Amino acid sequence: MPIETPMTGRWDMVVHHPDGDFPSWFELDREGAGRFVGQFGSVRPIKTIHAETDALKFGLPPQYEPRTDDMVFSGILIDGALKGATTHFDGTPMSWNATRAPELPKLDVVWGNPRSLIGTSLEDWRPRSPNQEFNWSISEGMLVNSKVGSDLVLKASHRDFRLICEYKYPPGSNSGIYLRGRYEVQILDDFGKESTWGSSGAIYGFIVPTVNAIKPANEWNLCEIELIGRWVTITLNGTKIVDQQEIPGITGGALDSNEGDPGSLFLQGDHGPVTFRRLDLSEPRS
Repeated sequence: MPIETPMTGRWDMVVHHPDGDFPSWFELDREGAGRFVGQFGSVRPIKTIHAETDALKFGLPPQYEPRTDDMVFSGILIDGALKGATTHFDGTPMSWNATRAPELPKLDVVWGNPRSLIGTSLEDWRPRSPNQEFNWSISEGMLVNSKVGSDLVLKASHRDFRLICEYKYPPGSNSGIYLRGRYEVQILDDFGKESTWGSSGAIYGFIVPTVNAIKPANEWNLCEIELIGRWVTITLNGTKIVDQQEIPGITGGALDSNEGDPGSLFLQGDHGPVTFRRLDLSEPRS
């Protein structure tokens, strides 16, 4: 059913739990449909939406959340921003707030000289989860995650960039590269399978590659990624699999939902082993 409300569009959301905030995102359209990204998992459709001039309530089933009831978010519009309440899967009442997601237009850029993000130590990186096992190291000039453990976050932040990386992984592994810490480029052992929103080279949940160009496990892959505003181009093993596609919003597991700010690239370590022998980053020339 079509809806008339000033709350249509995309929203960058922060949910406040006593143990720490986590980012989320949602979108409402004028046809009465919507989609949502939560603390983890992929984007999913919103099941019910009730929107008035300054009040909003929506609900959707759990995806990976350990709960049997629907997730319900209610909020009000105050000075162009949304504030509301919901309940965590552990039963904890939580507040949330959301601001309109920025447009982030695509611009023409000239790339500067690349620099390697793989040094002789991990001094330029930090663990995402200090309480998780940390299995990242520099070995023979390569950046290695030996087994499931903490993600690895670059200390520096970037806005627009070009990233050239070479990586491999053992059979059955799963990893990812989070651009600005918000948009996951999937790394997955799925050679020979059909492309989906969760396959190799996908922007997880949002953008399906034109083909699956990944190589078999234990072989080196060459991936080139350009991110300008919301617009991403990905070439995997010489095949352009994503061509200037718009990323609608953050993917599950993002560091934050502050899409208008520069962000810190991070490498997923909590799903499986992966080895990078090249991570070269270029920024636009001023």
